[in-house]
Amino acid sequence: MRKINYVLMMGITLFLFSCGNDIEKDTANSNTTHEEHVHNSESIELNNGEKWIVVDEMMGHIKNMENDIKQFDEQKETDYGLLAEKLEDNIDLLTSNCTMEGKAHDELHKWLVPYIDLVGELSDAETKGEEIEAYKEIQSSVKTFNTYFK
Repeated sequence: MRKINYVLMMGITLFLFSCGNDIEKDTANSNTTHEEHVHNSESIELNNGEKWIVVDEMMGHIKNMENDIKQFDEQKETDYGLLAEKLEDNIDLLTSNCTMEGKAHDELHKWLVPYIDLVGELSDAETKGEEIEAYKEIQSSVKTFNTYFK
């Protein structure tokens, strides 16, 4: 489990440093970490009433995760650990292919960092109840993504 958490943290770090964004600059000025900034930030905002556009290189990995979740549900799977591995693999690919900048990038971070935490919770779950709860929150997070991004 520690290896998975390490991989997730490395993915987040890679994502943060591979993208030039204003959140990191703001964070440095306010003496907080990036994660604290995102977790304490306001809700995701629409782009003047419209969904934010996610670049194709990144959207493909998000859609892969969405499809993995959909298939897991449709096939009545119970191996939450395997699902977590698939999601983590796509998170790694997503973060290593970050090319977004500006406000769209910042808004995506507001969704992505908590989502990564939820996948970590699924991976670390020790009971079936914890797995089910984390899975439900991941499903809800995907719905949130589709509300704000396209």
